[in-house]
Amino acid sequence: MDIPVELSKTIINETSQQQIIVLSEKGGTRSVPIVIGIVEIMAIDRKLKNIAPPRPMTHELLNRIIEKIGGKIKKIVIGDLKDHTYYATIYIAINDKIVEIDARPSDAIAISAGTEIPLYVSEQVFEKM
Repeated sequence: MDIPVELSKTIINETSQQQIIVLSEKGGTRSVPIVIGIVEIMAIDRKLKNIAPPRPMTHELLNRIIEKIGGKIKKIVIGDLKDHTYYATIYIAINDKIVEIDARPSDAIAISAGTEIPLYVSEQVFEKM
């Protein structure tokens, strides 16, 4: 079962390569902290603050490509946790099919930041934490 979550916190430490984002269960008390890189957290932070760079960054470029080929991101699921590493899947609707793309959670969340794309964490991830 996939549990709806929202990006509830970004913790930026510019003196470290490891940054933290926190996904919190909607209507619940559980949360998932995920360590990500400085590039990804800065991309997420810019999107959340509606700061548009003069040229598209990688995550905006991916969104544009998906849209231009007729796709639409339906949801993102943080579906597994193995050896302290989270795994995410981006679900893209294209030509009446759903295509599943394996992704790092940081990239998937950066793609979805500031949009209405639903985020989920699987129950098994909450259980493994």
